Amino acid sequence: MKTLLALAAVAIFALGAPVHAAEEFDLNRLSWLEGLWTGSKDGVEMEERWTSTKGSALLGMHRDVKNGRMVSFEFFRVDSTKDGAFYFASPHAATPTPFRMIALEERRVVFENKAHDFPQRILYWLDARGALHARIEGLTNGKGAAEEWTWIKS
Repeated sequence: MKTLLALAAVAIFALGAPVHAAEEFDLNRLSWLEGLWTGSKDGVEMEERWTSTKGSALLGMHRDVKNGRMVSFEFFRVDSTKDGAFYFASPHAATPTPFRMIALEERRVVFENKAHDFPQRILYWLDARGALHARIEGLTNGKGAAEEWTWIKS
């Protein structure tokens, strides 16, 4: 019985293990995010700015401006912890919410926090034209919901 419980614990741990443990994760693999990205949608001017990977952390901020006034902002950070690589989201300077990295490809990354209200997933990818896309996904009132943004490098 103890062996069965031990095997079950190992299986549960393996399923929940991060894609990249902190000691394996090379933050430079996300250097394609660096820079100033801009776009507009429905009369809102959007700006997303990512620092370099210097210092073993990638810092970012997002700002929305409509009719010359800031209407929304968010701070974020991609960093490694002993539990893996995480995206820490802080909309309107709120306490940061962690999203674990669950997938990393050459120009695409996915972060997830199933316990968060909305979103539960955050995706970034660079398309063939060089545009940066971001998408948030999850459940709202039990139904699937998503929002997506596209920016070009300025």
